[in-house]
Amino acid sequence: MAFEELKENLFEADVNIKSYAKSSEEYIKLKSFKALMISITFITKLLIISALVGIALLLLSLALAIFLGEVLDNLILGFLIVGLFYALIGLLAYFLRNKVNSPLLKNFSNYYFNKL
Repeated sequence: MAFEELKENLFEADVNIKSYAKSSEEYIKLKSFKALMISITFITKLLIISALVGIALLLLSLALAIFLGEVLDNLILGFLIVGLFYALIGLLAYFLRNKVNSPLLKNFSNYYFNKL
């Protein structure tokens, strides 16, 4: 009798372990799908907004370069000033790139590990 009871308990434990493993697998799949979808939607929105801002910045830069060229009576000088301004911004971003990495990594790891 005790052997039969032990056998039933082992069978129930086996069923419970299999059920737990299946539930855990489904939970991991769901969590990874959620993280993937958040990443994909974020990247899609970022690309769309970046493209629109890029087009607007291009048109504004052209307008500014032409305006400066007319003010200075030299169109090439207007484009040169705008180009040098963007080169200066690029150099500044290059030298400050390490200061941006740490807060971004901290914020995204906080979001990923606490909110997902």
